[in-house]
Amino acid sequence: MTNRRNGRSVVVRINDRGPFVKGRVIDLTPAGARAIGMGHGLAPVTIAVLGR
Repeated sequence: MTNRRNGRSVVVRINDRGPFVKGRVIDLTPAGARAIGMGHGLAPVTIAVLGR
């Protein structure tokens, strides 16, 4: 996924356990959020499927 605010990207594994809040498409671990420079809160992201 890529943070659209700063262009930073990270490859994540989807565990299919959420998101648990209406209107969100994905929840990140704290490490994933740090990797894309997200910090706390919400960020606009682009998600690309890379394969299995």
